[in-house]
Amino acid sequence: MANALYQRFTQEILHEALQDTPVVLIHGSRQCGKTTLAHSVGGKLGYHYITFDDDNQLQAAKADPIGFVQGLPEHTILDEIQRTPELFTAIKASVDQNRKPGRFILTGSANVLLLPKLADSLAGRMEIIHLRPLAQAEITGLKPTFFQQLFSADFSAATSKQKYLRLGESLAKLICMGGYPAAIARNNEKRRNAWYRDYITTIIQRDVQDIASIRNLDTLPKLLTLAASQTARLFNAADLASPFSISRPTIREYLTVLEQIFLIEQLQPWHSNRLSRLIKTPKMHLTDTGLACSLMGVNSQTLWQDKTLLGQLLETFIYQEIRKHADWHDEELKFYHFRNKDKVEVDIIIEQSRQIAGIEIKAAASVTQSDFKGLNKLKDACSEQFAAGVVFYDGETILPFGEKLFAVPISLLSPKTPEAKEK
Repeated sequence: MANALYQRFTQEILHEALQDTPVVLIHGSRQCGKTTLAHSVGGKLGYHYITFDDDNQLQAAKADPIGFVQGLPEHTILDEIQRTPELFTAIKASVDQNRKPGRFILTGSANVLLLPKLADSLAGRMEIIHLRPLAQAEITGLKPTFFQQLFSADFSAATSKQKYLRLGESLAKLICMGGYPAAIARNNEKRRNAWYRDYITTIIQRDVQDIASIRNLDTLPKLLTLAASQTARLFNAADLASPFSISRPTIREYLTVLEQIFLIEQLQPWHSNRLSRLIKTPKMHLTDTGLACSLMGVNSQTLWQDKTLLGQLLETFIYQEIRKHADWHDEELKFYHFRNKDKVEVDIIIEQSRQIAGIEIKAAASVTQSDFKGLNKLKDACSEQFAAGVVFYDGETILPFGEKLFAVPISLLSPKTPEAKEK
């Protein structure tokens, strides 16, 4: 498998969860590396493996869920569990009889948290690990420390003047490559685009039909393509519905399905009593920029030439990178965005306990005081709760822009970011 080359930083979390929890679910989009992660940990511990992509196993589980679970070895990996929702109640009954930790590793390509009956059936018995496509730090094998630096406002390189890599045109290549291991393994953009096209077809034909009754399946790829063009923008169901002769409620239902299978996500607005005239609309992000570029028919060369689109996709790219970093962070982090009716905004707001940090993103190699307008407003509103504000830019040095405010090179997120190999 292509992703066997990469060590997932989530592996340590999976090991820890198996020590004290009967059921561990690894969920995330198809082909992001869930099965490889389950094998890399469970295989060494002697877990038996069953996949419900095998139609014989699928039919057996559906026909007799209780008997199927009772017949399983004590330690079992059940792959693509969303295809057999009938098993959740049977697994609950089995765990209630034997609560030994680490009995089941489940993987799922649909978000059971959006299917309340399934999530509730294993409440208190199951830990959920969200696995995303590869982070740049996982590709280079260097675990980042960005959140520790952010929440301590300690970017010591601001005084040491350490040089970072300016990415230039390779930034567009990284955005177009995305994070799916099988796509990264292909050595040119044409072949990666072919993989992404097949990927969408497979998901529509298989995963969507497992979790929802969609009458107009051919609408979903078109809707996903439109969503890709709106990534990092305020979520507007009316705009997304307008090209289709389908009602807004139906479009919202289809968007929920795309969210359930981890292809899009919403970033909720941040609220504060100290700020007025706030926009209360969530932002939408695609969960992988390689997929977004493929859907829009954009390659690295055309993306580099279109600076507006580059800035838009870079915001999603960095948002997804730091969401991946958050999955390995010791403390729980909550993510928001902020914009007011005067169009003052902060691309990403992160809460850790009572601390608040802000992040702005720009593709340029220079940064000015005006780029900190939104962060300064956030700093004033949060007062002592404000941890730090960062403007990511494509520069070579960390620069202080006032107390707890920094311009930070994009390459800090992965100090040895390689250029994508091209033929």
